[in-house]
Amino acid sequence: MQKQYIIGIDIGTSGCKTILADNKGRVVASSMEEYPLYTPKPGWAEQDPEDWWKATISTISAVLKKSKIFPQDIKAIGLSGQMHGLIALDSGGNVIRPAFLWNDQRTLKQCSEIINKAGGEKQLLKYTNNSMLPGYTGGKILWLKQKEPQNYQKAAIFLNPKDYIRFKLTGVKATEVSDASGTGLFDVKNRRWSSRLLDILDIPQELLPQCYESPEITGYITKESSGLTGLLQGTAVAGGGGDAVIQTAGTGIINEGILGLTVGTAGIVAMGLESFKFNSTGKLQIFCNNAPNRWHIMGVTLAAGGSMQWFKNTLCRYEAAQAKSSGVDVYSIIDKEVMDNSTAGSKGLVFLPYMIGERCPYPDPNARGTFVGLTLRHSFADIARSIMEGVTFSLKQVYELVLGMDPNLEAREIRVSGGGSNSVLWKHIIADIFQLPVKTVSGSKEGGAYGAVLVAGTGCGIWPTIDDAAQCPQIETEVLPDTRYDKYYEKLYAIYKDLYPALKTSFDSISGLENN
Repeated sequence: MQKQYIIGIDIGTSGCKTILADNKGRVVASSMEEYPLYTPKPGWAEQDPEDWWKATISTISAVLKKSKIFPQDIKAIGLSGQMHGLIALDSGGNVIRPAFLWNDQRTLKQCSEIINKAGGEKQLLKYTNNSMLPGYTGGKILWLKQKEPQNYQKAAIFLNPKDYIRFKLTGVKATEVSDASGTGLFDVKNRRWSSRLLDILDIPQELLPQCYESPEITGYITKESSGLTGLLQGTAVAGGGGDAVIQTAGTGIINEGILGLTVGTAGIVAMGLESFKFNSTGKLQIFCNNAPNRWHIMGVTLAAGGSMQWFKNTLCRYEAAQAKSSGVDVYSIIDKEVMDNSTAGSKGLVFLPYMIGERCPYPDPNARGTFVGLTLRHSFADIARSIMEGVTFSLKQVYELVLGMDPNLEAREIRVSGGGSNSVLWKHIIADIFQLPVKTVSGSKEGGAYGAVLVAGTGCGIWPTIDDAAQCPQIETEVLPDTRYDKYYEKLYAIYKDLYPALKTSFDSISGLENN
């Protein structure tokens, strides 16, 4: 049988990643191109959608050139992207203003208004099965309506980041159920826009795109985009998925029992659900799964790998220079320093990873990153290790919320992905704190782009179902927990959990000073 190929495109926060894989799920070529993020005011996060499109064109061209695959052998294109964004297009398909991103925190007031207009959080959960968090699209639409009414009036459609790329590739304005779930305006149980909530908020449904299941074919490569990218006109483009959901599909996590941890810029704790569950507390997110008739439970922390990136950029100039001169990754140098000069628990130093506010387990834009217990005996290595441990404690808190919803969801293993999964040290820390085996699988390094391949491959018939596609990832590494640290980490974790409630008032006061 002639080989068939799929392209997966992931519009991430830091850059666009495009991969080309064969019908066995093996990655043949990969390309990444970065673009800037803008923070015009504290708590704001924006990007230019045109930067995404330029990076998409460049990376598609690069994988076609590297792979030497004929465009006619590419069966489908899959899309993944950062969730909760807002791109406003006018009637001519032109971008009206810079895109709001998932980590933009300006909409706290608007989110409160939405909850109140819906009749309180309990009533809102009946409409969408999710609370309205400051990162969600719904609050951004209300902010635009109130703060930039001239731009709101120009808007003909609101899209999420990956769906803007779909529009540029196919001319089709559409989304799919996993990304739509993250707008806060979607009836997750019935897999459709919540017309009741939209009426309450006076948001016309025609401002939102048609919604498909993730594997469905939503459009085809146009003549114009073919000329720009090198793709064959008429190539199918599948629904795809929001990155937080689809990258778990890319690690083979579709059903219950396997916990997915993504340690990227943000931290994602996720598991597949085989039936709908009501999100009674609203602390977690329950979205539509990329597999039809299944769902996805998760909690997202805002600064997981982002906390380590801050540490690297702020306190690791010597290590960065050493990495540049030796050709070794700077994070490898940090890991070695920690392994040589620190121990489990970081000598009692505890880090709270709320560097840009927090989303889960505490939806609080005023939360701040904090070191507690710092003494003269603490070293560079202790600080670095405490950041990894603090992020892992935060992820464990999210997992405990999952168990609080249904104890039957208890995990038997962890599959970790994202940049943090490259660190052998961090994988050991995760295994020891969770006391579970930690595995990495093939394709996980490709993030959402690999999940996009599997979903698109299902949509075009290469794999019969997403369950079949999810068999493609193979176990590459496994780290087993060290039981010697179990009780010690339990004690440190108890201290960690007490810190946010104790510091909440101080965080609010500090935030007030920052904004003066």
